[in-house]
Amino acid sequence: MNADDPLAIKEAAEIIRAGGLVAFPTETVYGLGADACNPLAAARIFEVKQRPSLDPLIAHVADRESAARFGNFPKSADVLMRKFWPGPLTLVVPKTDLIPPIVTAGLETVAIRVPAHPAALNLIRAAGVAIAAPSANQFGYVSPTEARHVADQFCDKVDLILDGGRCAVGVESTILSLVGPRPAILRFGGVTVEELTAVLGAVENLTAPSKRPNAPGQLTRHYATRTRLQILDEHQKEAMPLKGERVGLLTLFPRNPGPFAAVEVLSPTGNLREAAANLFSALRRLDDAGCDRLVAYPVPESGLGVAIMDRLRRCSA
Repeated sequence: MNADDPLAIKEAAEIIRAGGLVAFPTETVYGLGADACNPLAAARIFEVKQRPSLDPLIAHVADRESAARFGNFPKSADVLMRKFWPGPLTLVVPKTDLIPPIVTAGLETVAIRVPAHPAALNLIRAAGVAIAAPSANQFGYVSPTEARHVADQFCDKVDLILDGGRCAVGVESTILSLVGPRPAILRFGGVTVEELTAVLGAVENLTAPSKRPNAPGQLTRHYATRTRLQILDEHQKEAMPLKGERVGLLTLFPRNPGPFAAVEVLSPTGNLREAAANLFSALRRLDDAGCDRLVAYPVPESGLGVAIMDRLRRCSA
């Protein structure tokens, strides 16, 4: 249903309040949403996605005042909320009793953000609840940035899909923990390291893969294509296809296409923001091209390039 239609938002909100599942657009990726305070509804998210119960969810709220009902925010959060909310920054703080343990995977902390997409905010306000929502895809697979990506996997498993067009950011939110002595990045995403350090000064990097994650997106293999992906060394020649082999290429900017079965260019001008917005759609197209394997050139690790390379490394793990 069209996410711009008030009647569609009203129906989606009623489904959320009744314990159902709604796929909805955010500025980052499409989310698979349920009432964050309803443990049975949250359990359906894990069931539909086949998501391990040790991987916590993010609670999406409409504003800073709502966030305070579900998490205990330190004073240092104020500047981050003013600067980056609504937007692709998730804050991890001690949870309140309103959030059931299934949402936090048993942790005493909760991940909370205010999304910037108008349809997401309209849905949250109409539902009157916090909405727990991971990406609306099979666990571990490439995240969805268009409604049709959701429908391809979940059309018969969710109660409603809101179509809000393509996601503008294209990679998930940055997750920042405010629990320890210093702010710590748990996942690279739509807010860059440079943007955070400009506000906070130095921040810790705790994004290393983990078997017991403290936030979404920390497992070793994630955001992954079905077809094996190899990251190339920028200084080596392409991993040329063997005789009779179909190889797909992912590259930041146009190159000599060579003997590749499929080529995806993330940004004709090498713009990392455009590349991030195109990343998951490009990976899906390559994965559907019938290739024997995929290869990808690295992108510069500055700005959103850090998040792009994080996704590619987890995809290739």
